[in-house]
Amino acid sequence: MKNYSKIALSALFLSAAVFTSCSNDDETPAPVKASIYERLGGTKMVADPDNSGQMIEQGRLSFRKVVNSTIGLIVADIQSNASGNLQAHFAPLLAETGTTQATNIAKLSDNLTDFFSFNTGGTNAVNTYSGLSMAAAHNPATNPRMGTKSSNADYTKFEGYVGAAANANGVASNTELYTDIVAVLESLRTPIVQK
Repeated sequence: MKNYSKIALSALFLSAAVFTSCSNDDETPAPVKASIYERLGGTKMVADPDNSGQMIEQGRLSFRKVVNSTIGLIVADIQSNASGNLQAHFAPLLAETGTTQATNIAKLSDNLTDFFSFNTGGTNAVNTYSGLSMAAAHNPATNPRMGTKSSNADYTKFEGYVGAAANANGVASNTELYTDIVAVLESLRTPIVQK
């Protein structure tokens, strides 16, 4: 009987230790990972290099730089007639002429910057997106500025442009930040790829 009591008492202490251990784990919150927007500079205000005398959130500026670099890479491949370029997608936009084209490319840049800033943690009023859903934006039937629907290969090509643009703007491929940006892009594949 004495042996049984020692075993029961040991089991009781062991159970208490396990439950206490579990309880302590539950009370200590796991560290919260900063949003992509915060890791790109967040809401810290910096001088806007494109608008003299104006300030911009560093996170938004970081996204704008990547977006503008992405657009530049896409246009450069179209102009050089590179294999697999995305000309068919951007044909209506590129067919516009003169200042209208420049203005509409700037609007595209602003819309993409809004979209990515808003959806990756930019919470201030400057980071709002009120454009079309991704499915509607990438369907020529609902968006006359989209030349054709995207295939998986087209979207993978677009991701490559974004990756190269991120690298060119200081986001190395071997970082968690880069991986998280790719995860956001992958989350958009289903509504965007429509053929």
